[in-house]
Amino acid sequence: MIRAIIFDFNGVIADDETPHLHCFQQALAEAGLSLTKEEYYGTYLGMDERTCATALLARRDHTCDRNVLSAIMERKAALFREYTALHKPALFPGVVEFVKRARTQCRLAIATGGRREQIAHALHDTAIEQDFPVLVSADDCAVGKPDPAIYRHTLKLLNALEPRPPLITAGECLVVEDSLAGIQSAHAAGMRVLALATTYPAEKLGEADYILPNLQGVTPEEVLRLISANRPPAPLSQNSDR
Repeated sequence: MIRAIIFDFNGVIADDETPHLHCFQQALAEAGLSLTKEEYYGTYLGMDERTCATALLARRDHTCDRNVLSAIMERKAALFREYTALHKPALFPGVVEFVKRARTQCRLAIATGGRREQIAHALHDTAIEQDFPVLVSADDCAVGKPDPAIYRHTLKLLNALEPRPPLITAGECLVVEDSLAGIQSAHAAGMRVLALATTYPAEKLGEADYILPNLQGVTPEEVLRLISANRPPAPLSQNSDR
C-alpha cells in the first residue's frame, strides 16, 4: 500500500529543464568548463548540477576545488534567478489536478536537486503552493542523486509530521521522477518509482516500476493501482511527441 508520494521537481512538476541547462552552461563556461546538451542528457543523465559540476572539475583538474564549485553554483543560481524574474516556469499539464487529488489520500513531499528558493518561486501563487508539507532540496543534502540520501531524509521528515501517522516505510513510498539518476536514488532508498518521459525518452527510464508520458489525464488511483499490481513498465503513448 502506498501512503506517501514524493515528487522530483524540475521536469516533473515544473517544465523548466531547458532554462536550467542554459544557465548552468553559462556558469560553467565562465569557469572555463564546457557542457553540451548531449553530454548533460547522456553522460550526466539526471545528475543534480552540483554532482555534475564536481565531475567536470575532477575531469579537468583531477580534483574538485570546493571554492570553484561553490562559485559555479552561486553564479548559476543568480542567472536562473534573473531568468525566472521575467519568465516564471510553467507547471506541466495535469500536475495540479493530480496533486490535489493525491493529497486527500497520501502524504506528499518534494525531493529535488534544485535549490529551495527556486522551488518556492516556481510554486508561489500556484494552486499547489501549500500542498507539500515537506520540501527537501539541494540545500538540505550534501550528496545528490543517484545517492539515496535525499529520499531517505525526505521519508524521515514525512514521519516527523504532526499528527504523526503509523510509521511510513520506504516500501510504502512512491517517487515520481524523470531521470535515471532519480530512479536509481529512489530504488536505493527502497522506494517504488513512477517515471515520466517529460525529459528523457521512455527507453532511458526502463529501471522504473512504471512509465507514463506525463500526468495529464492520469489519476492517483490509477497510478497506485498499477504500481501495486507490480506490472512491467508501460510503453510510451503513441500520441506522445517525445
